[in-house]
Amino acid sequence: MQWSVDFPDKLKHAVVIASAPKLSAQNIAFNEVARQAILSDPNFHDGHYYSHDTYPRQGLILARMVGHITYLSDDAMAAKFGRDLRTGRFHFGYDVEFQVESYLRHQGERFSEYFDANTYLIMTKALDYFDPSRDYEQDLASTLSRAQCGFLVMSFTTDWRFAPDRSEEIVNALVKSNKNVSYAKIDAPQGHDSFLLPIPRYVDTFKAYMNRISSQL
Repeated sequence: MQWSVDFPDKLKHAVVIASAPKLSAQNIAFNEVARQAILSDPNFHDGHYYSHDTYPRQGLILARMVGHITYLSDDAMAAKFGRDLRTGRFHFGYDVEFQVESYLRHQGERFSEYFDANTYLIMTKALDYFDPSRDYEQDLASTLSRAQCGFLVMSFTTDWRFAPDRSEEIVNALVKSNKNVSYAKIDAPQGHDSFLLPIPRYVDTFKAYMNRISSQL
């Protein structure tokens, strides 16, 4: 979307999936909690952890756990985990008891094995700052009027981090600026992570758009 504004003569098509014209206050808040988890890790060392031969692993684990919750819908978590216990009974302690706890810890630990903490901080800040209309008096339609490409915008019904109404802000702005835009709201129970999954209508919509593009070449 940003490229369509900054480099209008370079793009013929833009596909915008599970997105928003800018982050909401709630999304910025989630990113800040994740950043604080990393920054407060004793092994962070103001970002110079490699020179100290260490790594803020626990902070990155917690950051990923927070983020991962926002990628799933309540229905998806209920269907996958419910209130199931790992051993079938309470232990009245602070170790993992619920299956959902085990899942989140696993996701966090796996993420910490390959993702860099400083990169995580920078990426979340980049997301927070993203706002194409900032330089155009917060007028999204005026901003997108600079684009010369066609658009496919897709959202997912249970995505509460980037809800369909945020995608529809983009669509409405494109319509207002007389741009060629196709929009599909995909019914899917998996939340934001739906965009990673081979959901039939999602795949079919994307494929149809790509086929239409290829037929015009």
